[in-house]
Amino acid sequence: MALKHALAVFLLLIASSAHLALAQPYPRIENLSKVDLNYMEQQRNNLRDIAATKLGRQFSGQRERDLALLQNMLDQRLVGSDQLSEMQAMGIIMGDLLAAEFDMDWVVYTDQAGRSRALRYRDGDFFLYPVTMISRRRTAGDMTPVSGIYDRAARLVEANMPARPFQ
Repeated sequence: MALKHALAVFLLLIASSAHLALAQPYPRIENLSKVDLNYMEQQRNNLRDIAATKLGRQFSGQRERDLALLQNMLDQRLVGSDQLSEMQAMGIIMGDLLAAEFDMDWVVYTDQAGRSRALRYRDGDFFLYPVTMISRRRTAGDMTPVSGIYDRAARLVEANMPARPFQ
């Protein structure tokens, strides 16, 4: 009898969980949590340390200069395709440049596939996922220059921006 009761409670919990999952529509867009903010800052700092100690250079927030620094780090194999964390840190740095240029904000985008840090254009439905833009390509053997990856992302943003009045 106790086993039947425990099984009934277990099935009820599963049904309740499934109902809660169905009640939360996807995608969900949220602000970055403190954990996200801390993680991303730690990633930036790790990459800053590599640039400073190995190249004697710093990230400046200037697009051309920072993209060239990221490329230099790849070319000198200071960050390799097997270093996923550092590759994703490069994506965060590149994302910061995109965010500054196009007035985008970092958010958490959650859908059925999972949770991602993304850039969102204002309150619209357009999102970019720069964290993995470099790492996905490099781990697949694609040697597209960082500036080319950035330019492609910039064209996507521009193509999805709402039309401005009187243009």
